[in-house]
Amino acid sequence: MPASWAVALTRRAHLVPLLAVVALLAVPPRGALGAGGGTVADAASGLLVLWCLLRAARARVRPLSRAAAVILGLPVLGLCAATVTAQDPAAALPGLVRHLQVFVLVPAAVVLTLRDRRDLAVVAWALIGLALVQGGVGVVQYATGTGASYQGEDIRAVGTFGPTDVMGMATVVAYGIVAAVGLALGAPARSRAKAAAFVCAALLTVPLVLSFSRGAWIATVLACAAQLAATGPLRAIKAALAAGALGVVLVGGLGVGSAMVQERVASITQITAAPDRSVTDRYTMWAAAAGMWRDRPVTGVGLKGFPAHRDSHASLALSSGSDTAGAGVAFQRQPLLSPHNMYLLILAEQGLLGLAAIAGGWLALLLRGCRRLGAARRTGRRLDCALVAVGLLGWQLVDFLYADIGGPSTVLTAVVLGVAAWWALAGRGTPAGTPENRA
Repeated sequence: MPASWAVALTRRAHLVPLLAVVALLAVPPRGALGAGGGTVADAASGLLVLWCLLRAARARVRPLSRAAAVILGLPVLGLCAATVTAQDPAAALPGLVRHLQVFVLVPAAVVLTLRDRRDLAVVAWALIGLALVQGGVGVVQYATGTGASYQGEDIRAVGTFGPTDVMGMATVVAYGIVAAVGLALGAPARSRAKAAAFVCAALLTVPLVLSFSRGAWIATVLACAAQLAATGPLRAIKAALAAGALGVVLVGGLGVGSAMVQERVASITQITAAPDRSVTDRYTMWAAAAGMWRDRPVTGVGLKGFPAHRDSHASLALSSGSDTAGAGVAFQRQPLLSPHNMYLLILAEQGLLGLAAIAGGWLALLLRGCRRLGAARRTGRRLDCALVAVGLLGWQLVDFLYADIGGPSTVLTAVVLGVAAWWALAGRGTPAGTPENRA
């Protein structure tokens, strides 16, 4: 190994616990792990948090700035109130642990782990690498008919996440696309990194299309469009034309799921005129979540309380569940245990207090991140960091309109929120034993 490589690896050794969380998401969940329990990636995230706590304790310094502590700690208020006021506080405890992991502990650990823009770039490339692995598995599933069941055929690309978490691969691949686009747009002209990032983004559009996930499509298009707009209107127009040409080649020329993809795209505009069963169920669960909030507007029905209160608030239009099969799993009926809208789930289970605390923190991160994005664009420095972090956060906030947390890929959502928080808070988290960071 060249000496320069050894020095570079030594300088990035502090990223190993964080990169392990990302890498272990390529491990297929087995047995109980895939049935709603923890995964090896969740265990790795726990070790990441513990590692950061030990480093902070040894340094005996305040690990986070006041702004970071307030914004990242806000969700604790609503989570604790919803747990204490739940009809069954003991049943709400697992939800408290999961929400603290995703919205507080892991994001804070990511803020403490990242030191500079190079660290963020390494994490971004790790997201892209994971997306390529999961997307590659998904493309093979489509080509060989070994994916999840979709319209009677086992062709839906789900990666290693299986048919019970059909959004898992779509989420991972979308993160990879947004990260790749951000790195490409922020890299110097005619650099190898720029070309490699653009190639990765183009390759990842194939498994994203084959995931048949409308919510991921919409969020990815909007996030990438925002990234392009942030770099200038001319570049945005050129990229839009290139993306349109790529879509014509993929769907029209190569026939990548053309008929089913066209039907799926058309269904986006039919959500009110002739909604399919999944859309009808989603609307019904949204109405049920709103009903729960009206019953208990301040603190909600309690964490993990949506399934218990669903039937008393849902109309007869709600089906008993969704059918899942394929990708090595026998046919089973999957119960509908959440409204598939993170904002309504928080409103139903944590009330206005929880929504203000969690969504308020996200809004603060978005505003601060966009402000720093504007500064990066004017100076031309750290633009790749800005585009990646703000793009990932924007994608997540849009996707939360169609999805909520759940499944093995949830821990990656926590990592993404941490990346966005590091950028928005100016990289001022202070890892133990090091000077104050500067982005």
